Amino acid sequence: MPLLPPIGAEIPCSMLAINSPLKIRDSLVTVDFRGGIKHRVDVNPNDPINSVRMRTVGFKISAELPSANGDGAGSITIEQNDVDVDPQSLLRIAQSFPPKYESTMILPFTMVIEQPDNGDGPLILTTKDPAKLIGHLTQYPPKGDLYQLQSPVELVDLENPDITVATLQKLPVKIGGL
Repeated sequence: MPLLPPIGAEIPCSMLAINSPLKIRDSLVTVDFRGGIKHRVDVNPNDPINSVRMRTVGFKISAELPSANGDGAGSITIEQNDVDVDPQSLLRIAQSFPPKYESTMILPFTMVIEQPDNGDGPLILTTKDPAKLIGHLTQYPPKGDLYQLQSPVELVDLENPDITVATLQKLPVKIGGL
């Protein structure tokens, strides 16, 4: 039985990240992201036997923003920037028996923060450097396995890319095949 998924397969997975700390300007909020990601399996020419590239063909998670009085104060949506033309995400066999995998997702994304109460339009930010999520798995697709950010993700306004507007400090996301 092959350990890696077949080339060309599309693999949808659910995503759930509870208590994710996000700093927006000077305030720190903790939110629960829900959504999903879909990858298409590509050949990895650098190591075709032990790994495959994972082209992101869909990625979207969202969360409600908490407010002081308990009402919803808005929302945050994270979505893939564009078509993944140069897939960097990898699924690698770390050990054949029992099977162990290292899954690395490289995700450049756009974050839209909508806070209708503040009178401004939505705040649209993009990653300064792509998010890098790493998971150590015993099977693929994952079944609710925990992935962690390698480092915090800084988000900038495209019109002023030198100033970090928000930082996704952690994204402890459980990912599971659908």
